[in-house]
Amino acid sequence: MCCESKRRFLLLYATQKGQAKAIAEEIWQQAGAHGLEADMHCISEMDKYNLETEKDPVVIVISTTGTGEPPDTARKFVKKIQDKTLPPDHFAHLQYGLLGLGDSEYMFFCNGGRTVDRRLQELGAQHFYDTGLADDCVGLELVVDPWIDGLWLALKEALQLQKEKEGMNNAVSSSLSTTPHAVHELKLTSEVQNLKLEDEGARGSDTLSQKLDDINHVAPARDAEPSLVHSVPPVSQSALNIPALPPEYIEVEFQDSQGENPHLSSLISEGRTFEVPVTKAILLTREDAVKTALLLELDIADTAFEYQPGDAFCVICPNNVSEVEKLLHILGLSEKGDDFVCVKVKQGTKKKGAVRPQHIPERSTLKFILTWCLEIRAIPKKAFLRALVECTSDAGEKRRLQELCSRQGASDYTHFIRDSNVCLLDLLHAFPSCKPSLSLLIEHLPKLQARSYSVSSSDLYQPGRLGFVFNVVEFPAGPSRPVSRKGVCTGWLAELVAPLLHRSKNSQGTKGESSSAEKISIFPRPNNAFHLPADPSVPFIMVGPGTGIAPFIGFLQHRQKLREQHTDWQFGETWLFFGCRHQDRDYLFKQVHHLTDELQCFLKNGTLTHLKVCFSRDSSTADVAPPKYVQDVLRLCAKEVARVLLKERGYFYICGDKKHMADDVSDAVVDILSMEMEADKLEAMKILAMLREAKRYLQDVWS
Repeated sequence: MCCESKRRFLLLYATQKGQAKAIAEEIWQQAGAHGLEADMHCISEMDKYNLETEKDPVVIVISTTGTGEPPDTARKFVKKIQDKTLPPDHFAHLQYGLLGLGDSEYMFFCNGGRTVDRRLQELGAQHFYDTGLADDCVGLELVVDPWIDGLWLALKEALQLQKEKEGMNNAVSSSLSTTPHAVHELKLTSEVQNLKLEDEGARGSDTLSQKLDDINHVAPARDAEPSLVHSVPPVSQSALNIPALPPEYIEVEFQDSQGENPHLSSLISEGRTFEVPVTKAILLTREDAVKTALLLELDIADTAFEYQPGDAFCVICPNNVSEVEKLLHILGLSEKGDDFVCVKVKQGTKKKGAVRPQHIPERSTLKFILTWCLEIRAIPKKAFLRALVECTSDAGEKRRLQELCSRQGASDYTHFIRDSNVCLLDLLHAFPSCKPSLSLLIEHLPKLQARSYSVSSSDLYQPGRLGFVFNVVEFPAGPSRPVSRKGVCTGWLAELVAPLLHRSKNSQGTKGESSSAEKISIFPRPNNAFHLPADPSVPFIMVGPGTGIAPFIGFLQHRQKLREQHTDWQFGETWLFFGCRHQDRDYLFKQVHHLTDELQCFLKNGTLTHLKVCFSRDSSTADVAPPKYVQDVLRLCAKEVARVLLKERGYFYICGDKKHMADDVSDAVVDILSMEMEADKLEAMKILAMLREAKRYLQDVWS
């Protein structure tokens, strides 16, 4: 029950990776300082709240996942409110404020929050506070922090209005606005022009101010540049506004008894997992290519795993062994990695509704938790930095960590932590007097996420086989990162299949096949739209530079088999636009290491009608320089592209990098439509929007 002396509001969160929950917990913690009490629940816990009868204001924090869907925890809620039989005044009694989280690198920015917001409005609910849309691409805190700052006055006004409706005339607080009927508006988006928040107006009394008189300020030389470990004025000389210290809520007990670690399938909530062998590994690039691309083949013949070309699937991967060992060493637990521990909620914790995180087993070895459960490479959130302050003994290091989590140090946090992709190990290397406890890591590090990959095969073409392609991700050493690292999953997979690749190079006629292969755990992640047209006579265009070609190999394999099986069917033309840096180094699926030139085979047998390629780093002696990028080649084929999309109602698929390719391709398509239709750009953009809506312009992109 909420305290009678405090006014209640309902706080709901819908999270996929934990960020929305962490923000909701921040709101819950701050509420008490404003004489308010947040009744906080996951939006999936529909037995613990009832919006149909809710009289108090509602605050919703919701993230976005996949291609614009609400998170898994919100699916039942969204399905319920999307019931078409609900009347338009169903939520006419409801007052709410919504904070959406998203990433503008993706097409459907904050669509999870927008979907819920739009539907609540359709059902008569009223905003008591403007919707905030936070962008992880530039930093969620740029919108989240000021949105929370403005929330308290808006809540108090809403509660005052509610009291007046109930016939109660006593004011909530003497600090309330003299116009309580006005909805407190704070239009927040992630656009840069709206982010001049620190410079405008004074902060409210809710801000935790800490002058740090007891901390020795580190004063670097005037000409020193700021870095992860050093600050310069004005930050180094400022009084700091830092977050409240998150309450501890986990305790870890070491046990003498032995046992077995949980099965990996128990860590996954998305459905059934499959343990399958890696039967083939092929290096698709030359050794001197900028990136290393691998093709792996999995044997799924003895499983119930099903997929369509265009689908994705997830690989359950571990953290790097040496990084886990380093972390154990810093924690002073090198000798206890194989000891079993019991993870429990700390008795007497001040954290509301504290529970053991779902991704942490109640009982397992310490090494299992650090290897399979926690994302030790995660970029530390400000709340984590705030907690690390308390584990740091050196005064200068303590001050710098305080700066990095403060309002005044927001720019330093963005530059030296967020944009530099700094992880916990980097921080502990930079601040050697920081000695966190194991329980603190469990409290603040997010779940180790399975990694998603596009399928690069067809079960019709190769029954019982699943192929996928990836670049081995490289993170070079830098000022904030003392050592270079490979991607968590791609680095692990590359190491896992190294023996297969070695055999491939040294055995004539083989492709790295093995009868005693390593096994990996996977689970399906079907794609609702990125599939071949249902009508085979419809033409389609595929744009997939680099490893973006992966799903299109599956498309073409499937199409080839359909052509063989149905000689009486009519098949539409197919276009593939592919690009890479060098023709002789990273032209994927060209003949390399005994691999058949698959693209040429598709061309020869008629499965692929048109293949257009470009090479961005190759020099040319031609009078007219050849196109460098796929969007340039598209423009050269403008009439054909327009014909396929407009006259023949064809499909257009893009796969690959969002930031550096997909947006440029989209711009090229708009230019092509504008030119060929002899229409202005706005009209062409409307046509493209219609193609997206009709699911004839489809993207499978990543940032």
